[in-house]
Amino acid sequence: MPIINRIAEFHDDMKTWRQHLHANPELGFDCFETAAFVRQRLEEFGVDEIHDGIAQTGLVAIINGQGEGPTIGLRADMDALPIQEARDLPYKSKIDGKMHACGHDGHTSMLLGAARYLAETRNFKGRVALIFQPAEEGGAGGDAMCKEGIMERFEVGQVYGIHNFPGMPFGFMGGRAGPLLAAADEFQINITGQGGHAAMPNTTVDSVMIAVQIAQALQTIVSRNLDPVDNAVLSITRIETGTSHNIVPASAFMQGTVRTMKVETRDMIVTRMRAIVEQVAAALGGSAELNYDYGYPATVNHPRETAFALDVARSVAGEALVSDEVPPSMGAEDFAYMLERRPGAYLCLGTGEGAGLHHPEFDFNDEASPIGASYFVKLVETAQPLS
Repeated sequence: MPIINRIAEFHDDMKTWRQHLHANPELGFDCFETAAFVRQRLEEFGVDEIHDGIAQTGLVAIINGQGEGPTIGLRADMDALPIQEARDLPYKSKIDGKMHACGHDGHTSMLLGAARYLAETRNFKGRVALIFQPAEEGGAGGDAMCKEGIMERFEVGQVYGIHNFPGMPFGFMGGRAGPLLAAADEFQINITGQGGHAAMPNTTVDSVMIAVQIAQALQTIVSRNLDPVDNAVLSITRIETGTSHNIVPASAFMQGTVRTMKVETRDMIVTRMRAIVEQVAAALGGSAELNYDYGYPATVNHPRETAFALDVARSVAGEALVSDEVPPSMGAEDFAYMLERRPGAYLCLGTGEGAGLHHPEFDFNDEASPIGASYFVKLVETAQPLS
C-alpha cells in the first residue's frame, strides 16, 4: 500500500495525538479543549492562517501552495458521544459518560497528519482549507459552519471528507456517486382521547388503541406507498401512555425516526404520515397531531468529484481495495450540508474487525491513520498539481 513515506515516519505522532483526543472527549459544540489542541498542533506545523471560533469551536486552517490556484477543502469532525466507555484502554476516556465511539478522534488525527505534511512540502498550487468541525453528532455543526460562511470566506471550490468503518476490510476505500447516507428526521405524535374506567370502555376514547392503529398504519407507507426500488425506513421507537391496569388513558405519545435518500420520498412520507395520524385518530373518535422535525439531509456525492476521489483512493490503497459501488447506508452525516454548498465527495475507510460505530467498546484503529492522511494529501496534490 503506497502510503507516503514521510507520513509513515510520523505515524507514532499521529497515534499519540489520536489517543490524547480519545482520552479527553468533548460533546457537541463544546469542543474547546479539542480545538485548542488542534490549534497548537497547527501552529507547530507552520500553517499560514488559523481561524477559530467558527460555530463556537470550529477551526479553518489555510496552507498556501506554490503559485496561484483554487482552494480545496478537507474536513474532519471533532466531537464525541454521550456513551460510557466499556474497555479499559491505557488511553480510556477520562470523562464518565463521554467517549469517542465514532472515530472522530481518528478523523482529526488524520487531517492533522495531512496538515503537517502539506505545510512541510507545499507541493501544490492554490490553497488548502483544513476544516475542523464540532457537533457532527446531532448538532449540525457542519451546517453551522457553512451558515457562518466558510465556503465563501475561504473561497472553497470543492470539499472532501472521509469516515472510518469497522467491519470493512482494513485499508478498503470506497463510496458511490449520488446518495451515500440518508436524511435523518425525527417525529413526535401526540394523541388525545378520553380517559375512563377500563371496565367501561364504551364511555372512553381509547388512546392506546389509537396509538396501536396509527403505529400499524404508518408501517404501510414504506411497504405500500414507496416505489419498491427506493429506500426508506420509518421506525417507531417509543410509545408512552397509561398509569394503571384499570384506567383507559386519555392521551398517548409516540416518537420515531424517518430515513430517506431522496427529497421526493421524504416529502411523500411526511404527507402520508400526516394523513394517517390525523384520520386514524379521527376515525376512532380522538385526535392526534404530528410534529415532524427535519434533520440532516441525505449525503449526496457529486459524480465527477466522486470519480476523482476514488481515483486518488486507488493511488493510495490499490485497485483491489477500492470500490465505487458501496451500498447506501441509512446512517446520516452532516457533511451533507457541505456537499449541498460545494461539489465534493465523502468516502469510507475500512479499519478491519472491531466493535462497531457508537458501541461502548469501539476504538479507532490507529494503523489506518497513515492511509487517511495520505489520501487527504493526494487529493490536494492531484487536484492542484504544480505542473
